[in-house]
Amino acid sequence: MASVCSHLSALDTAHLNIAPQHVCPECVALGDTWVHLRVCQQCGHVGCCDQSKNTHATKHFHATQHPVVSSAEPGEYWVFCYPDQEFAEY
Repeated sequence: MASVCSHLSALDTAHLNIAPQHVCPECVALGDTWVHLRVCQQCGHVGCCDQSKNTHATKHFHATQHPVVSSAEPGEYWVFCYPDQEFAEY
């Protein structure tokens, strides 16, 4: 990765882009759908993206202050830091 914030530079790429199932559990519980999935790099929470109706990944950040998510979408290899608003591909 290029020069990025401390949250992104501290990541271990071996744990990126991992979602146990390709679903947003919170949307499933609501009987709702989602657009794309994001994985919290601190605890593994899987949530839907901001283009989804419920924005569960961002809601998780606001509730926990866990700073970094990665894409859980096949073929996408990037991370995003909420506090620093930084994006990096890997």
